Amino acid sequence: MAISEVIAVLTLPGVEQSAAHVRVFVRDVLGEDHPSLDDVQTCVNEAFTNGIEHTASGRGGKVTVLFSTVDGEIVAEVTDDGACGARPVMRDDPLAENGRGLRIIDALTRAWGIRVDGGRTTVWMRFPGPPPLR
Repeated sequence: MAISEVIAVLTLPGVEQSAAHVRVFVRDVLGEDHPSLDDVQTCVNEAFTNGIEHTASGRGGKVTVLFSTVDGEIVAEVTDDGACGARPVMRDDPLAENGRGLRIIDALTRAWGIRVDGGRTTVWMRFPGPPPLR
């Protein structure tokens, strides 16, 4: 059984300016020297930006970013206020104009997926540890 521990949670308005705060949050949670910092920042930023561009979060809602550890690895979750039509899906065409964010997430994470909770959608991403120092 996997043991999970929540490290940090931040909820921000679903506006473009919040993306800068998310990048700082990731750096503050993991620390400047964490070996996965760049990949985590890139992927969380992609998921956050998708949340404000393609969901109700970008229309007056909020986006929540949660970090936890599971079996010594880092798990980042980005939860939006719900799809405006379809849920996130990775496109078959790698040259497509849309859908590149999930391809980036797929390339930089150990594992990732989508979880639906009522109207809300969570993109979860797993990265190599170690857990951040406290």
